[in-house]
Amino acid sequence: MATATLRTNGQITLPKAVRAALGVDKGDELEFEITGTGEVTVHGLTKIRSDQAWFWTPEWQAGEREAESDIAAGRTTRHESAAAMFAHLDEDDRP
Repeated sequence: MATATLRTNGQITLPKAVRAALGVDKGDELEFEITGTGEVTVHGLTKIRSDQAWFWTPEWQAGEREAESDIAAGRTTRHESAAAMFAHLDEDDRP
């Protein structure tokens, strides 16, 4: 178990193991959730630029996992040019 001492203005230094478990670093934000029984849960928050938020949607991340799985299984096709790649993609779209 890790401990920390409350300092002036309510400040604490999170032990290294706690920062690692939360996945946070200098400048990151923390979210505190207080239950009805007084238990406090802490979550690390990561800021994402609004113009990059699409990448972190559940749908996009599912596609990323699928692509990683296909690559790991060798389900890939190599093309000599962008034109050849697009021609192959067009063939796959045909009924």
